[in-house]
Amino acid sequence: MNQLSTEINLKDLRHKHPNDIAETITELNAKERILAFLLLPGDMKAEVFTYFNHAVQEEILKELGSRETAAMLETMAPDDRTQIFENFPDLLIKESINFLSPEEKSIALNLLGYPEKSIARLMTPYYIQAKKGWTIKKALDNIKRYGKKAETLNHIYIVDKENKLIDDIRIGKLLMADDDQTIESLMDYEFVSLTTTMSREEAIEQFNKYDRAVMPVVSEAGVLVGIVTFDDIFDEIERRDTEDIQKFGGLEALELSYTETPLMTLVRKRASVLLILFLGEMLTASAMGFFEEEIAQAVVLALFIPLIISSGGNSGSQAATLIVRAMAIKELGVKDWWYVMRKEVLSGVLLGLILGAVGFLRIFVWQQAGFYDYGEYAMLIGLTVGFSLIGIVLWGTLSGSMIPFLLQKLGLDPATSSAPFVATLVDVTGLIIYFTIAASILRGTLL
Repeated sequence: MNQLSTEINLKDLRHKHPNDIAETITELNAKERILAFLLLPGDMKAEVFTYFNHAVQEEILKELGSRETAAMLETMAPDDRTQIFENFPDLLIKESINFLSPEEKSIALNLLGYPEKSIARLMTPYYIQAKKGWTIKKALDNIKRYGKKAETLNHIYIVDKENKLIDDIRIGKLLMADDDQTIESLMDYEFVSLTTTMSREEAIEQFNKYDRAVMPVVSEAGVLVGIVTFDDIFDEIERRDTEDIQKFGGLEALELSYTETPLMTLVRKRASVLLILFLGEMLTASAMGFFEEEIAQAVVLALFIPLIISSGGNSGSQAATLIVRAMAIKELGVKDWWYVMRKEVLSGVLLGLILGAVGFLRIFVWQQAGFYDYGEYAMLIGLTVGFSLIGIVLWGTLSGSMIPFLLQKLGLDPATSSAPFVATLVDVTGLIIYFTIAASILRGTLL
């Protein structure tokens, strides 16, 4: 693709959303990507750059000089710039910041000075504020003067002489008021805010609780220092949920997306958990070895081992999934463990009765229809399978529901109680339950 055709394509792209432009440029080969990006207007470069994945961002930055990089970062929203800095090498951060204007340099250093996972890293210092003694006309004039640079115009923030936040007012309410009214006449002194030291997880909870599109950020002393918009919080929610799903699936969380993660990194993160699960499953072989005599005397029992242990693992995974998600959305806390245990005991018994009845009927029907001959003690084998399913499903349900509470009590992430981990635990203990019940029912007959 030559430069002329690149320009023609870009003319069509310029009327599209920056995310669509980023997607189109990403599909080009490396050389064309750089050329297409460089041909974008200066102000559009900053917008489009934030939508590239990490690999493309790094590729483009290698081609740009420090001054070109700084020029792009200069026009970028402070919160987007801070997120990009988090993935920059330290040397590049230092060089880029030094080329920023004094005002933007101060903002960048201030945001980078907050703890890495704090909500302050995501805030922007561009918002509209006013004093309670102002008239509506003065406030609107202030919006017209500074509004273009503001991240959002949903609210105007009212501060006192010390710049402490005392209220927020919707712009719509301001527009409906008379010009000579004062800001104070519209105030109710009821507002919600985030603090700079608050973690991003806590901030997500606040956004969900109050159903806000934007929230102010104040210092520990109550001084207004910035705002956080929901688009930034949405990115954090997506990142958090992706990490939890990966952990629950039985692997270490990935720092980058699946497509950007190098093969060996992916293998390393998956192998560590698989190795632990494999060592756990080796206990299954040990358990079967312990009951070797019973299996030798009644080989028919071995036919139902896959059925028994998979039912327990599945019920445990189900319970763990329900509880981990309920804890993630704050529907359940550690204090609710007793309520969950009572509910899961009943659920486990009922589910076990359903599967146990089906298991018993399976053996009974197959025996009567002549599909398989379980011998003269077919009914006892059916009862063994039926009662074993009740016990194992109950145990699986209890294990899957209680492990997340135990992990949270220990200060660990409940999401690490992955489905494979619960299934492995129930596999080993399920065999013990199965053969213990078999020994009790079949003693003196098959055994």
